[in-house]
Order: sequence, then C-alpha cells, then structure tokens
Amino acid sequence: MIKSAIFRLHFIVFLWGFTAILGKLIQTDAYRLVFYRMLFAAVFLFLFNVFVLKTKFRMSRHILLQLLGIGTLMAFHWLFFFYSIKISNVSIALSCLSLSTLFAAFIEPLVFRRKPDWTEVLIGLVIFGCISLIFNAELQYKEGIIAGVICAFLGTLFSVLNGKIYGKTSSGNIIFYEIFGGWLVLTLFFACTGQIFSFDEISGRDLALILLLASVFTAYPMLESVSLMKYVSPFTLILTVNLEPVYGIILAFFIFGESEHMTPVFYVASGVMILSIFLNGYLKTRKKARIGYQN
Repeated sequence: MIKSAIFRLHFIVFLWGFTAILGKLIQTDAYRLVFYRMLFAAVFLFLFNVFVLKTKFRMSRHILLQLLGIGTLMAFHWLFFFYSIKISNVSIALSCLSLSTLFAAFIEPLVFRRKPDWTEVLIGLVIFGCISLIFNAELQYKEGIIAGVICAFLGTLFSVLNGKIYGKTSSGNIIFYEIFGGWLVLTLFFACTGQIFSFDEISGRDLALILLLASVFTAYPMLESVSLMKYVSPFTLILTVNLEPVYGIILAFFIFGESEHMTPVFYVASGVMILSIFLNGYLKTRKKARIGYQN
C-alpha cells in the first residue's frame, strides 16, 4: 500500500509540473485560461462529490464565505502564474514558486499565532537571494519574475489559510467551494470590466486543452492529494511536492527547446533554491521527530 501511495504521489506531482507546460501550449491569454479552467474543474468536482463521494453541501455561512475568499486567492494565484508563463517562460514561473518558503516563514506564524522559525526565515532569505540573482541575470524576463513573485505570495497565503480551515468541513466541500468561489469572483470581475463579453473568442483546440487541464491536471490531483495524506508521511509529502518545479523545468527544456534555455546563473540559483527547500523539509521533519520522542 505504501509503495502504491508513493507512486501515486509522484504521479500527481508530475501532473502538477506539467500544468505549466499546458499553460504555454494553450494560446489564449491567462484570463480566459483561468476562467475556463476553474469553471470546468468546478463542474468535475461537483459531479464527483455528488455521485462518488455523496458529499452533503450544507455548511455554515461563515465557513462558506471563508472558502469563497480562499478561492479568490487561488484564482488570482493562477492568474499571475499563467501570466508569468505567457510573458516570460515556464522555467521563470516555476522557479519563482520557490519563494513560497520565505513568504510562509512570515505568514504562517501570523495566521497560527506562533513564533517565527528562524531556520525557515534564513532558508527563505537564501532563496530570495537566488531570485535576485536570476532577476539580474534574466532582465529580459523582469515582468515575468515580478508576476511569478506575486503568484508565490498569493499561493502561500492561499495554502496557509487552507490549513487553517482544514477539518471544519469535508475535503470535497473545501476543494469544490474554493474553485467555484474563485470562478464566481472572476466572473463578476470580468463582467464589471466588460472583458467577459469577449471570452467566447477562443479556439476549439484551446478549449480542449483547458478541459484536459481542468480534469486530469486540476480536479484529479487535488482530490488524490487529500486521500494520500492517510498513507504518506509529512516528510515524504514535502519532499515530493518540491519536485514540481524540477519536473516542470526539465519537461519545458525538452519540449520547448530554445525558448527555455537560460543562463548558467539561472540553473545554479535554481539548484540552490531546490536544495534549500529540501533542507527545510528535512530540518522540519527532524524537529518534529525530536519533539515527539521527548514527549
């Protein structure tokens, strides 16, 4: 069972890494992409909750509003992620996600009201230094890097708040209402700006790819990741999820070729960032194990 769970975990992380590849293959802009991705994913999740999980959608208004708010953060996190890919490339967008470690070092203590872990802060600062090196070495992608940094911040905030609400309702409810809420807010925003009236201007090829993105690369991995928490240790989960940028950057290099070739500084800095994230996961797990042993 454990070996099967590890394989499934690596498979869904691979799927997450391929999300960036699809983002570049889909030719429509980031706004339409995220709008249709969330719409299709919400439909898939609703059907799965109703016919497979037999989920009851009733919950308090307070929790519902929280989920809609977190879903809004998710929506704009994805908007900035795909926007970063569109104006730079896959490697830049994925490398910027590493900054989540630095943001989490400050946001998590504020949300959960605990003291900052200075090891996390130090590792986060190392990653920030690496991003700064990439910024200076890849100035032609500066707008993509800025969008990627905002994406990392929103993604961290979304993940931390998700941890706060986890357990207050079923996992199926959490995932469905967040994605549906994000889509609803985007719909209202695009309706107010008038952009939504041009959203039918999208090719059948792009719609097919977005449908694939919403089902195989969004709804399925999110549901699978929740079920795997029963079998996989936090340490294994942390280390494996950190492979997402690795998978994505390697795939982009071979699929897109020249457009993904970066300077040596980028690869050195990215390598240091990935090692720092693995070190952070290792130190966290050792600390938890030591505390558990003492108790």
